[in-house]
Amino acid sequence: MECHQSHHKFSENYMILRPEDVSFFNIFCILFNNGMEKRAFVDYPTGREGNIPPKWRIFFSLFAQKLLQSVAMPMSKLGSKFEMWLNLVSCNRNIFVLLANALRGKVVMPVKESETFLSTIGYIDQRVHLDKNIKPDNCRYYSALAAMAAKISYENQAFVEKVVRNHWKMEIIGRGQYNFWNDFQEKLTTQAIMFHDKSANPDIIVVAFRGTEPFDADAWCTDFDISWYELDKYMVKIHGGFMKALGLLRNEGWPRPQECEQDDPPLAYYTIRKKLLQILKQNDRTKYILAGHSLGGALAILFVAVLAMHEETELLERLEGVYTFGQPRVGDEHFKKFMESTLKTYNIKYLRFVYCNDVVPRMPTDDSRFLFKHFGTCIYYNSIYKGQILVEEPHKNYLSSFAPIPRFLNAVWELLRSFILPYVKGPDYSEGWLLKIIRWYGLVLPGISAHNPQDYVNLTRLGSDSLYLQLQQQHLFNKS
Repeated sequence: MECHQSHHKFSENYMILRPEDVSFFNIFCILFNNGMEKRAFVDYPTGREGNIPPKWRIFFSLFAQKLLQSVAMPMSKLGSKFEMWLNLVSCNRNIFVLLANALRGKVVMPVKESETFLSTIGYIDQRVHLDKNIKPDNCRYYSALAAMAAKISYENQAFVEKVVRNHWKMEIIGRGQYNFWNDFQEKLTTQAIMFHDKSANPDIIVVAFRGTEPFDADAWCTDFDISWYELDKYMVKIHGGFMKALGLLRNEGWPRPQECEQDDPPLAYYTIRKKLLQILKQNDRTKYILAGHSLGGALAILFVAVLAMHEETELLERLEGVYTFGQPRVGDEHFKKFMESTLKTYNIKYLRFVYCNDVVPRMPTDDSRFLFKHFGTCIYYNSIYKGQILVEEPHKNYLSSFAPIPRFLNAVWELLRSFILPYVKGPDYSEGWLLKIIRWYGLVLPGISAHNPQDYVNLTRLGSDSLYLQLQQQHLFNKS
């Protein structure tokens, strides 16, 4: 990307943690230091000591990132081998047939990046069909479509194309799946999919950002990083890792698209914006939605924020809604107010779905000494998929004195439910052995097991229409 302006630091107020500049020993020393003077691993402007969060938060963030960085390569190799093994068993129907085929020398080998090759997330929830009971005129249609789009965004390009074209009967936009550059990590780290649903009225473009993959250390580092930048013009503080993943430039920040000439490598915000403008100009009635699970949800709502900062009125007016699932917090109180004003001005629907004890929507923490705040309409579902419209999910911070015992009991129920639900609701709700193992794991860390896409797809399918009708009555939904 070549920008027609001088290079300068785009933010005068920030707090950046640099795990690459500190050892594990010094990270533990943080806990025993009374002061946190300026050091190589924490960067902030001179005179802004108030930017520094409590030392235990710095310890946790640095330790998690340092650990992930140290195991990034073996973690990636392990993930690749694990996915290959999952697909190997699947290609041969099951483990017993695989052993029989091995004895006969007739093992069917999976082909990576093929339309049948599934990711680990894909094996947690293997459904590819949309719910036939939720038609385009149903009030739950966009939510259900967004949840499935967020789920398949974890898959490879060939798989995405097969599902969108063959199962959903929709049109792929461009390559369908896009890989985007992170200017700070200097590699392709961000993915999104784009397709066109012409069965809806009006027809709708879907943009779904991929979330955090289980074996992607870079993405996990983004989630654990509590660094932030303040955008001077708007006086809002935003999670640094999320901005970098969306296309923040190292020196320029967020230059207006007309100030930059984009070549290679592609950046998420600029590429998707350009593609949307091209398609929306072909039909005045076409709208679009943004979706994402986990990190993908954060990128979806941050995309709207950058559009607002660039005063992209045409794109903001054509945005039907933002649907996020298990989304972490993105910015501070000022960012919250900025976004609430933007959503109200352009009448944008923003539904933030939270399932039960999911830990990710409760991170980073929201308290009197920290920065990040949620906003928008929280659609909270419990473990029997009963929904509520709330301002904030219950126990908004995961570390809560009153939550551990109810969470454990709920995790026990979720494990039992995995055996019961298919008999009550049908085979579409059966859970494979991998998800059942995760349910067992949830007895120890229920917040992690509650973050899987299966529960988010389930809640959009099994939730009641009455909740959506209630939203319509409160004028929280756009009217066509």
